[in-house]
Amino acid sequence: MALVNIPRLDLLNFTEGNSEQRGQFIQDIGKAFNETGFVTIANHGLSKELIDELYQIVPAFFSLPTETKLKYEFPELAGQRGYTTKGREKAKDSTTPDLKEFWQRGQTIVGEEYSKTDFPDNPEVAELPRFSEITAEVYKKLEDTGRELLKAIATYLELEEDYFEKFVINGNSILRAIHYFPIQNPDELAPDAVRAGAHEDINLITLLIGASADGLEVMTKDGEWFPIKAKGEDIVINVGDMLQRLTNNKLKSTTHRVVNPPRELMGNSRFSIPFFLHPKASMSLACLDSCISETYPKAYPDYTAGEYLDERLREIGLKM
Repeated sequence: MALVNIPRLDLLNFTEGNSEQRGQFIQDIGKAFNETGFVTIANHGLSKELIDELYQIVPAFFSLPTETKLKYEFPELAGQRGYTTKGREKAKDSTTPDLKEFWQRGQTIVGEEYSKTDFPDNPEVAELPRFSEITAEVYKKLEDTGRELLKAIATYLELEEDYFEKFVINGNSILRAIHYFPIQNPDELAPDAVRAGAHEDINLITLLIGASADGLEVMTKDGEWFPIKAKGEDIVINVGDMLQRLTNNKLKSTTHRVVNPPRELMGNSRFSIPFFLHPKASMSLACLDSCISETYPKAYPDYTAGEYLDERLREIGLKM
C-alpha cells in the first residue's frame, strides 16, 4: 500500500510556538490537507477527564428506551438538533441507510441578533441533566480548536490569519454524537449496509474525538482504503467539501467511511463524536482567486454555505 500522509501535529506548536514552529505547523497541515485531507492533532485543549465523561454520558443517552429518545426527535429540523433515529441518514449516492442513530447539538448564539428558524434551541435531555452541560462544553472547546486550525489554514492559503473568524464565530457548526448500534442479524443485512457509507463531509473542517472502536477508513489517491487510528487522546481533523470548494480543490475533502466490524464483534456498539465546523449560511464558497489558474481552472459554480448545506441535507435524506 502506498505511503499515506496523515501526520500527527502538536497544536501548541502553532498556538504557543516560536515563528519557526508555527511556520512548520502551517506547512505540515497544508501539505497533508493538499495530499490526503487528514491529520491527527495532539494538545487540542480537551482534557482526558472531559473526554472520558463525554464517552460515559453519550452511551447513557443511547441506552434510554426508544420511546424516550423519540421525544427528542424533530424531523422538521432536518436532524440539525436533537435525536435522529435509525434508518434516516444515508451516504449521498446510496439508497441504503447507514447503521446508526445520532444526536446533534448546534450553536448557541452570543452577542448577535438571530432567527430561531436558523438557530433553533438545543433540547435539554430531562433524563440526563449532565448531557447538555457536557456536550455544550465539548462544543465550545472544539469550536475554539477549529478556529485555531482555520487560522493556520488561512495562513497556508496566504490569506489574512483571521480570514475565517467572521464566518465561523456564531456559525452553523454541529456537534454530533453517533451510536453505531449492535448488528444482531448480519445475514439479514442488505449487501451494502454499513455503519457509515463512503462519503465526504459537507462543512469546512471536521474534528473527531476518537471513537470507541476501530472502523474509520480513508480512501487513498490509489483508490485503496486506509484505516485511521488516532493515538490516545488525539483528535482527527479532515477537510470538508466547503473548504474544498473554496480552495478550488487545492485542499482535499477525502472520501471516508466506517466499516462494519469483524463478525465476532458485530454485537458491540461503536460510539463516535465528530464536530462539524460550519460557517454562517451567508459565507460565499466562491473559489478563491488565488486558487484559480490556467492549470487549475475554476471547478465549481458560486454557492453560499447555506445553499450548499441545504442541497446536501436533501441528498443524504435528512431534509425533504
